[in-house]
Amino acid sequence: MTSETSPRVYEDRRGDSAEPVVRPTEQDEVAAAGSQLIGGPLGRWARPGYHWLTPIRIVVLVAIGMFALGMAQKLPCYDWAWFRGANSQYTHACYSDIPHLYSLRGFADNLVPYFDRLNGDMNYLEYPVLTGLFMEVASWLTPGSGDMQHREQMYWMVNAGMLMACTAVIAVCVTRTHRRRPWDALLVALAPAFALTATINWDLFAVALTAAAMLMWSRGRTLAFGILIGLATAAKLYPVLILGPLLVLCWRAGKWREFGAAMLGAAGAWLIVNLPVMMLAPEGWKKFYTFSQERSVDFGSFWLIISQRTGKGLDTDMVNTLAALLMVLACAGIAVLTLTAPRRPRFAQLAFLVVAAFIITNKVYSPQYVLWLIPLAALARPRWRDFLIWQAGEVVYFLGIWLYLAYTMSGEKHQGLPPEGYQLAIAAHLLTTLYLCAVVVRDILMPERDVVRRDGSDDPSGGVLDRAEDVFVLGQATHPPRHAATLDEGLRVEWGTRTPAS
Repeated sequence: MTSETSPRVYEDRRGDSAEPVVRPTEQDEVAAAGSQLIGGPLGRWARPGYHWLTPIRIVVLVAIGMFALGMAQKLPCYDWAWFRGANSQYTHACYSDIPHLYSLRGFADNLVPYFDRLNGDMNYLEYPVLTGLFMEVASWLTPGSGDMQHREQMYWMVNAGMLMACTAVIAVCVTRTHRRRPWDALLVALAPAFALTATINWDLFAVALTAAAMLMWSRGRTLAFGILIGLATAAKLYPVLILGPLLVLCWRAGKWREFGAAMLGAAGAWLIVNLPVMMLAPEGWKKFYTFSQERSVDFGSFWLIISQRTGKGLDTDMVNTLAALLMVLACAGIAVLTLTAPRRPRFAQLAFLVVAAFIITNKVYSPQYVLWLIPLAALARPRWRDFLIWQAGEVVYFLGIWLYLAYTMSGEKHQGLPPEGYQLAIAAHLLTTLYLCAVVVRDILMPERDVVRRDGSDDPSGGVLDRAEDVFVLGQATHPPRHAATLDEGLRVEWGTRTPAS
């Protein structure tokens, strides 16, 4: 939909105010080319002035449609491959943890997570408390009648329905985080890796909470942001990493009170969820943390490439130490980048970088971990070319891990992808992720290249940081650029608020 007075501007109506909405088909050549599928940048069926199909509704519908396609991709497994031979679920690339863990983690037997001891390879549920609650609620909604195969199918369907709701939440939150750029959320909705991995595990629950937290911060609701980040961390560990770059950003802007409110909300929410289980079932509660420490080098990591290429198993304690050291170095680099950049980096950029650093340095990379990055990538670098390059690498990895597992499970038949091929798939994932990190870092060092800032915006997802004055900077940041960008027409776009050189 477009404004009736200008064909180049959308309206984002909130009460009596209206803001021009960026049309990516006018800024992104890949988006413009892709729009030809629906009639060109404006669309042959466009109805200027008609406001029912708003950007947010379109993005949500597309996201749900892609999620449904991802469910359809799992049909060979749903019908038989989950239950009749382990190798078939790998050759069809439709594996999911959800139906298997229904029985293996005691949900089929009405065992209480963290409190009741399990029989099998795990003595307690190895997931954080809030994810455990999500899994338990799904088991309550699963019919208890029928044979085990039927119950596992129903458990997957119930979880898929709940995860579809999480998908809608993510779509809404990403669409609304950058007020003037709602169409960037189509990157999330149309991401092939999102559809392929959405129902492998329960990660979308934590991703939805994190996306909601980012939306709250963009609106200046710091306490609500903290509460949601605390809940997200109670569902998956990675969201707590976002507080690190936020600390440095608030340091640069002098927003200590706001950061304190966020920390208070995060700590309080995490404790409210975890403390009862921590006190009443300490052995079950700590299983997630001990399992993460004791887990050996596993799929998807560069550590596995080293282990396979050298033919030697890597000591788990040594890898834990080295991975932690690499992560600390990466965080230190992000902190230096934040304090020395010519303009204060956008919050979404640093959130993406810190989570990507964790993924790259970690000793395991499950295919669904890509879900952690997709919403952050759409906010950090909303360019279709770069996003699709990264997604291509993730799809290669998605196919690679299942074909490699098929190879390892096929015995002497060797059907699937040998270790050398799997190592190439890991490299594709690592290199494309590093590529996206590199262009985000370039945007930080050369803010005139940042498409979000081309119109003079500062940090649309920054909330209290948006257009805030700097109070502490280092190096070249003491001499900030005078202009946001120089456009092709020779016009200069001024920054929303410029920090005086000191």
